[in-house]
Amino acid sequence: MKETDRIEFKEQLTSELEKEVVAFLNAKGGHIYIGIKDNGSVVGVQNTDEIQLKIKDRLINNIRPSIMGLFEVENKEIDGKDVIVIGLASGTTPPYYIKQKGRSEAGCFIRIGTSSQPMTEEMIEQLLSKRLPVSIANLPARRQDLTFAQLKIYYEEKRKHLNVRFADNLSFYTPDKQYNQVAYLFADENRFSFRFAKWFGKNRIDLVQNEELGDRCILTVIDDVINRFDVENITLARKTYPTRIEKNIVEKTRFERVLSMPLLTMTILKATHRFLKFLKTDLRLQPMAMCFRG
Repeated sequence: MKETDRIEFKEQLTSELEKEVVAFLNAKGGHIYIGIKDNGSVVGVQNTDEIQLKIKDRLINNIRPSIMGLFEVENKEIDGKDVIVIGLASGTTPPYYIKQKGRSEAGCFIRIGTSSQPMTEEMIEQLLSKRLPVSIANLPARRQDLTFAQLKIYYEEKRKHLNVRFADNLSFYTPDKQYNQVAYLFADENRFSFRFAKWFGKNRIDLVQNEELGDRCILTVIDDVINRFDVENITLARKTYPTRIEKNIVEKTRFERVLSMPLLTMTILKATHRFLKFLKTDLRLQPMAMCFRG
């Protein structure tokens, strides 16, 4: 294996990661192997779980537009050593750019041969002019070997049955009959990053807990988030005369309303209207937008 227009080797994680990722997104996609030298010799990496989390955070926070659903980060063993592989699809809303640099020649790159080259202003404007609204219902999932055991269990718990045509009924296919990004969200395994975080106080400075909940069916993530909220949302009491006042830290209805609002702007609404209609029978699952936002 050697470097090509779709393969990049990195001996270790560096500050150049965002540049390389943007270049692939603005071209045909590709793979970045971390733990392999430019000459193809495998050196491997240590602390793969920690590095994968760092990569996900950087890609989600440092690149615009959002690339959720366009990348996967996984660990592979090559020549007996651990190597991290970042799989990248060709972006659907180019030009992609490094957030800190902005949509400019300093922030936009494209893969040409085995290198990442800065894009000219003309190239950036040309890509902008070709942008079209994209629905996740029309975007094929990066993986097509999807399974839905957790989804079936959820339906059974609600005393409902998924027949052999459930993927059609829930709009899990693209027009050309490939599993789409909606299906990927509800699959048993996916590469979407969903994070549960807790801070001390109200200024979001002192982080108490930061836990990755992703890589699984969004329904199980939703239940996990709601259950954690129920545990954290303790009841405070004040003794007054003549009554005792009890109040939760956050009103449950307000919590659900806040989480549901971003969902109104998601194209997932249109793509999975039948599924959402079913979810409305279970108020605990309405605030799925927080999980989708990752």
